[in-house]
Amino acid sequence: MKATRSWWRRNSRSGFAELSERAFWEKPIEALNREEWEALCDGCGKCCLHKVEDEDTGRIYPTNVACKLLDLKSCRCADYRHRRMHVPDCIRLNRRSIDSYPWLPSTCAYVLRANGNPLPEWHYLVCGDPEAVHRAGISVKGRAISELHAGPLENHIVEQPL
Repeated sequence: MKATRSWWRRNSRSGFAELSERAFWEKPIEALNREEWEALCDGCGKCCLHKVEDEDTGRIYPTNVACKLLDLKSCRCADYRHRRMHVPDCIRLNRRSIDSYPWLPSTCAYVLRANGNPLPEWHYLVCGDPEAVHRAGISVKGRAISELHAGPLENHIVEQPL
């Protein structure tokens, strides 16, 4: 089941039905309202993982250490609305700054749509299932630990530099 809110109308010239409104996530990101923008998040939790920057080279290394607010079972922020009170340096992704974060994963819906690419089949807006991101192995579910239990970030680097 697709989660689209669109309808069909009869084309008077051709006689064929045509899609009269496309799904909001197919619109250019500049045309999205705040609610639509927020809905793009697939719940992978990757943006909530800490990164380590090499001071000499500027390279950024991803870790498996999650922000203390990331619910490791759902991969969603436990207090999204008030997150900046608890985590002052939490970033806020927006249309104008999306290119400022090269460490965002290539699977990120914000990155995909900013580049004019479609959402993948496992994205909940496409398939209607919010758990699909986890089954597809895209999320950090089962692979991240909380910063409250991690210790030094340098001990948790998981990939090559970004």
